[in-house]
Parts: sequence; structure tokens; C-alpha cells
Amino acid sequence: MTFNDLNFSPAILKALTKENYTKPTPIQEQAIPVVLTGRDLFGCAQTGTGKTAAFALPIIQLLSEQPTKPQAQRRIRSLILTPTRELALQIAENMHAYGQFTDLRCTAIVGGVSQKVQERALKQGADVIIATPGRLIDLINQKFVDLQYVQILVLDEADRMLDMGFIHDVKRIIAKMPRKKQTLFFSATMPPEISKLVKTLLVNPAKVEITPASSTVDRIEQSVYFVDKGNKQDLLNHLLQDKSIVSALVFTRTKHGADRVVRGLTKVNISAQAIHGNKSQNSRQNALMNFRSGATRVLVATDIAARGIDIDELSHVINFNLPNISETYVHRIGRTGRAGLSGIAISFCEVDEIPYLKDIEKMIRKSIPVVTEHPERVLIS
Repeated sequence: MTFNDLNFSPAILKALTKENYTKPTPIQEQAIPVVLTGRDLFGCAQTGTGKTAAFALPIIQLLSEQPTKPQAQRRIRSLILTPTRELALQIAENMHAYGQFTDLRCTAIVGGVSQKVQERALKQGADVIIATPGRLIDLINQKFVDLQYVQILVLDEADRMLDMGFIHDVKRIIAKMPRKKQTLFFSATMPPEISKLVKTLLVNPAKVEITPASSTVDRIEQSVYFVDKGNKQDLLNHLLQDKSIVSALVFTRTKHGADRVVRGLTKVNISAQAIHGNKSQNSRQNALMNFRSGATRVLVATDIAARGIDIDELSHVINFNLPNISETYVHRIGRTGRAGLSGIAISFCEVDEIPYLKDIEKMIRKSIPVVTEHPERVLIS
């Protein structure tokens, strides 16, 4: 199947050609025809499966088919809610790219930047807004945003919104919208609260489930080091002496852990920065920019802060702490080996984390090779 088979307008096909999109990913192939019929959709899919285009392209198509209003009379017809600023900005960038040959207007509404710019964009009229819950509620309360004409609502990464405590805000936002609308709901995992939310918000939804676990995992060279907790930093410093590790995304369980790892790397002159929830939006954006440009070699992140961050050609993912949820392991290592490239994932496993490793191996249906050749002082005693 190609994008030509999905009945998109010439304007969208022209944009896709310009952006070098040729073949839809499995989630795009399954979700796009459903969304184009106007039906509610529940997508169970992880970052890296191409889900942004799976909802963005049909939204552009459906809204473009309607008569265009003069600028001042434009109403918000679609709202895309995301848990983080980084993800919202990334989706906005994609929407602009896909809709560049249409006259739809999209704007991002996020915290951590001046509200004035966003007020101006809203006054000029926006068909689609991509927003984080906190800033959107502020602008609704200040009467800058009116959601009563929304036709299509997207909740992206709903499980992360739940983790970050946004679900109450999300419900308040939904209460400002018409009851009759199309809702597209995406979540990588299915905790009970998410199942409950799906039942309340969606009407007879189509379900699309994409689990790229095996294909992603098969492409990535994985290994695990058994190491005492107190020796993990020494092992990381030792591994990063290898110049063939061009860029590494290191995952820690906690924000303080991320800061500690950065301090340990800086001491041995390895350029590193951390991104997590305690950092200001600007410092997170700067860290990401430096990492993408190669100015910083190592980015240390917590799962929530790293969600929605796409880094092309990332050579290594290192799990400083193993996650206690197996799917999170697949999310993490799936950030390397993107777009058909191979990647390398290295995990550190302390005694307390051995049960997590067993769960991960059970889920990916393979044993992760153990590396025994490394400095004696960092081995588990």
C-alpha cells in the first residue's frame, strides 16, 4: 500500500512527497481509513510507530474538505491534547509539514513560553490547536480559547497524562466541548483507569493495536551487565571511553538519579545533560538541541521527560536502571534502530532488578546476552 491508495487530496500527497513519505506504517494503514469515515478510534501504540501521521493526516483531510472561513471567523475545529510541551511542539511541526499546501492554520498552546505569542495566534484564527492541559486551561479561563466548535478531539499518550496527574484537567477540558464529536484516543499501555476512560469517552470505537515489540527488538543489538548499584557510574564512565558511542540516551528511574549521573560523567569530561520534570522548559529544549546537534554526547532522561522525543540516528540507548514495566523497556530501546537502522541497547542490572530483567525477557521472548568482560571492580559481588 502507498499513501496514494488512502484517498488523500493532491495537497496532502504533494506534502508527503516533499517530506519523503512513501509507504504508510502499519498503524497509519489501519487507522487512517477508519478516521476518514468519522468513526471514534482507540489506538494502542507506542512512540515510534508513526501514530502522529495516523491522526494528523486524516484531520487535515477532513477539515480541508469543509468550506474555508475568513481569518477572523476561524473556529477551533480540532484539539490535540498531549502530556508534554516537547511532544506538542513536535506534533505541531508535523501538522505544519503535512498541511503546508492547504490553508489550515495550526498553533501550539504550551507552557514554559510567553502566553502573548499564543494569544496573538489564537486571535488570528486557528483551525487546529495542539496543547498541553495546564496552559490550555489557563487560556480557556481567560476566554482566549473557545472549544464549543471542536469536531475532532485527539488524546495522545493518554497513559502518560494519567502518570503525570493530568486526567482531572483533561476531563475539565472535555466538558467544554460538544458531546457530538469524533474522538481519537492513543495510549501505549492499558492500565485499568485508561480502559475506564475509553468506555466513557468513545462511542463504538474501532480498535487498532500495534505492538512493534518483536520487530523493534529484533533489529537492536541488546546486552546486559550485572553490576552492583554503587558501581554503575564507574561502569558507565568506562563504557563511554569508547569513542564509537557517538550519542547515548541514558535512562534513569528518578530525576535525582539523572542529575547524579550527569555529575558523574562531567567529572570525567564526558559532555552530558539531563532532561526531567524538575528542569525548566527552556533547559529541556536546550539540552535536546545540544544533543541533536552533537554538542552534547550523552542525554540522561527519565521516562516521562523522554516520551515523545524523536532523535534520528541515535546510536546507543543505555538503561542505567532497568524499568519495572516491560513495555517501558521496549519504548526505551526503540529509540535506537529507528527507520530500519540497527541500534545498540545496553542495560545495567543490579541484584534488585533481576526480576525486572526476567519479565522483560519473557515479554520479548528472548534472553538478553550477558557481558562478562568488564572491569572486575564493577561486577556484582
